[in-house]
Amino acid sequence: MATEAVGAEWSGLRWTAILLVTGFLVLASAQGTSLERDDASSRYINGTQKFQSDSDIFTRVFNFLWQQGPGSYEHVWPEMKLGWKIVVGTVIGFFGAAFGTVGGVGGGGIFVPMLTLIIGFDQKSSTAISKCMITGAAFSSVIYNLRLRHPTLDLPLIDYDLALLFQPMLVLGISIGVAFNVIFADWMITVLLIITFIGTSTRAFYKGIETWKKETIIKEEAARRQMQSNGDPREEVEYKPLPGGPSIGTPTEIREPKRTEVPIIENLYWKELLVLVAVWVIILVLQISKNYTTTCSATYWALNLLQLPVAFGVTIYEAVNLYTGRRVIASKGESNTDWKVHQLVLYSACGIIAGIVGGLLGLGGGFILGPVFLELGIPPQVSSATATFAMTFSASMSVIEYYLLHRFPVPYALYLAAVATLSAIVGQHVVRKVVMILGRASIIIFILAFTIFVSAISLGGVGIADMVEKIEHKEYMGFENICTYDA
Repeated sequence: MATEAVGAEWSGLRWTAILLVTGFLVLASAQGTSLERDDASSRYINGTQKFQSDSDIFTRVFNFLWQQGPGSYEHVWPEMKLGWKIVVGTVIGFFGAAFGTVGGVGGGGIFVPMLTLIIGFDQKSSTAISKCMITGAAFSSVIYNLRLRHPTLDLPLIDYDLALLFQPMLVLGISIGVAFNVIFADWMITVLLIITFIGTSTRAFYKGIETWKKETIIKEEAARRQMQSNGDPREEVEYKPLPGGPSIGTPTEIREPKRTEVPIIENLYWKELLVLVAVWVIILVLQISKNYTTTCSATYWALNLLQLPVAFGVTIYEAVNLYTGRRVIASKGESNTDWKVHQLVLYSACGIIAGIVGGLLGLGGGFILGPVFLELGIPPQVSSATATFAMTFSASMSVIEYYLLHRFPVPYALYLAAVATLSAIVGQHVVRKVVMILGRASIIIFILAFTIFVSAISLGGVGIADMVEKIEHKEYMGFENICTYDA
């Protein structure tokens, strides 16, 4: 069973990686097709056929992609006044934050379309305000989850070792993603988003079905024991969460720990928490320092590159400890913990990809981390809580960076962040009660899949509409130059 579990785990992660790579290839091929059409129209000049060398084509590609866009980007910030737009935006933001934090994805895929289509912000400002909402929701969720224990083990609900493996790369990826958000054309972001989100939501949905079936086996076994006890009223079918790990084997009764809530101080692992905070502070200082240098200067790039040893150093240290067995992902319970080098490398890569996607699209890295954690065999409750915990660091860093770039109006951001903060607490409490009543932790996975899918449709729809409008107006649709970009 251990071999089959590892095989299934590797297969799922391999398909996730393939989907991400395919997205980037589609971006490149789409750009190449456009250039080929331009090239075909220029082969006949004054009736004479002219052929171009590969080097000429390469030069054309480079010049097209890296030409300077038409002037600085213009932000659209609507006036903040009470009206139907604010009311509808508040309602959508409330439910988006509730579903997003429960699934461990933040809800940015719902926030960005709401801010763009309903309230009326431009796309880049919507991305920045979305990060403010994600930060508020994630912070309140972490405070709520810090009181809770693991569903089947005597451990905190948040897995600190799992966070140590992913958070440094996630924070590094956010820095890269914010830069890409400036550089990338909107249509490129749209194509990548649709491919990635449909793939991850589909995978999460199948994982939810698999978990639902396992829970059904446990409930049937519990009901069978109740019948064998001759109807003793003291024997009740109670909620017995799935044990950690991707495979369940023979159903066995697992009683819920007596202590489901404890004081926050008991659930804090100070050493791991201080390391995570240190990574966040160091990279944040480097980012702030970078904003006080000349863009694209030697100092600017040096400060960017200094983030690499910080993030890679902590991740490699944690990965080596996991590989040698000095540390374990305790939330997996007794599941296989024989880590392979290629697994650790792939998981670390998923962390940085999650950060890039989060910074690029204005979303929480949980859209990638959530499905990855489930593939690792982490219980849904722990997966959601740990993804949200790691996302708090990355989202808050994005907010500070966007603030320094003057990318959002502060009053709007404060109001919507407060809405998301309140919604996250309500969502966590309600769903936790539902899970306990129904005995179905798979509900969290279905919420994750639903939120990602809705995000793909809404964000994809906004992106496609924007592309069509730009094509009709023959607007510039290439890369922006980060060295001359004025936000």
